[in-house]
Amino acid sequence: MKIQFFGAAGTVTGSKTLIESNGIRILIDCGLFQGSKETRQLNWESLSVLPSSIDYVLLTHGHLDHCGWLPRLVMQGFEGKIYCTRPTKSIAQLILLDSAKIQEEEAEKANREQFSKHHPAEPLYTVQDAERVFPFFRVIQLETEVNLDAEISARFFYAGHILGACSIALQLEGKTLVFSGDIGRDNDDLMYPPIKPRKADCVFLESTYGDRLHPDSVPLEDLEDCINETIARGGTVVIPSFAVERAQTIMYLIWQLKKQGRIPEIPYIIDTPMGIKVIDLFTENKKWHKLDLQECDAMCSMFELVTDFEETMETIANDFPKVVIAASGMVTGGRVLSYLEKYISSSKNTVVIVGFQAEGTRGRKLIEGVKEIKIYGHYYPVEAKIVELEGLSAHGDQEDLLLWLSEIDPKPEKIFLVHGETNALKVLKEKIEEKYGVFCELPFIGQQFDFD
Repeated sequence: MKIQFFGAAGTVTGSKTLIESNGIRILIDCGLFQGSKETRQLNWESLSVLPSSIDYVLLTHGHLDHCGWLPRLVMQGFEGKIYCTRPTKSIAQLILLDSAKIQEEEAEKANREQFSKHHPAEPLYTVQDAERVFPFFRVIQLETEVNLDAEISARFFYAGHILGACSIALQLEGKTLVFSGDIGRDNDDLMYPPIKPRKADCVFLESTYGDRLHPDSVPLEDLEDCINETIARGGTVVIPSFAVERAQTIMYLIWQLKKQGRIPEIPYIIDTPMGIKVIDLFTENKKWHKLDLQECDAMCSMFELVTDFEETMETIANDFPKVVIAASGMVTGGRVLSYLEKYISSSKNTVVIVGFQAEGTRGRKLIEGVKEIKIYGHYYPVEAKIVELEGLSAHGDQEDLLLWLSEIDPKPEKIFLVHGETNALKVLKEKIEEKYGVFCELPFIGQQFDFD
């Protein structure tokens, strides 16, 4: 059995792990690299194996860094099957279309305003390329064995994190390989606690927050303070958010504050067409989350839902105090950039950063205290107050990750730590080896292992 890492090894994004056994090739996730220009450039490189030789892709969930490279895989010859849960299929389709549209728009803008070094600037893939992925999707059910070959099977089990997210147990060559995907939190506002694996010979564990614990502060109170303080200054709160699950969680918390009379009567706006569509998926997939349909309707009714870009520009042009939730979560693209062009340079305003921010992203630079930020070829001074609400992350922290391993009996032979930055990987490795006595490998991109 051969294992090769094409992404999320020594870094957080671009999840791609290839398993080869008895002539069958299985790719676990197929994500986009995000962050620095150097990291994003990896998206243009081909895999060291032919995509046409890959038989299956197993998707843990629908976030861009786990599914966003699928169009390139198909463009380069993949003709196999993509297995995932029903919500993941729906979310991945939305995210791929949104990603392609943003890339097309940004390439067009770069060419029109001539701020790209590439002439002409081209999108990584188009909407048409994204749509070519859809016929390859195959929906699987939770906790059901799926036979990929006579001697290879896969089982998907609940991971929390976002709608449809799963960990995957792969049975082959008499071994059980468990891929965590992204693990949610036990106390998430919308998602149920993740299911812990009980059997694993080898584990591939995400390490996003492997070096830290989430703060004890109450996110509801932190959000209340941010909104009230900003509105008192006559400013606007801009919340860059992942369109899937985080946007809905923030909506839920703001709705709770409004219902309790703890925040003022001002416009509350959600400007992420994809995030609005995901709300429908919450109503269609009730068993995956805690929110009931009445709560969902009541929550949505307090927000102005912006779908058209002309509405976005009208909202930006109005100087009235407001709260805006807009994608993307790491401030790498999307409509939030248009809001920041207007609001980032005034001390009246607040930008609330929620969720993990990968190295090199604008979101990471903002929380690190950058004095100016580049958007569409122009630099803007950062005068707005930057607030990080780490307690709203959809990822489990170090304690959650250690707990997730606690029921595996007997202990696994080896744990590969992936989807983490250098310090997070090293700290989590030390904690796991100390607590469980299991050796942890820290693979790098392109590295290959034989597993007997």
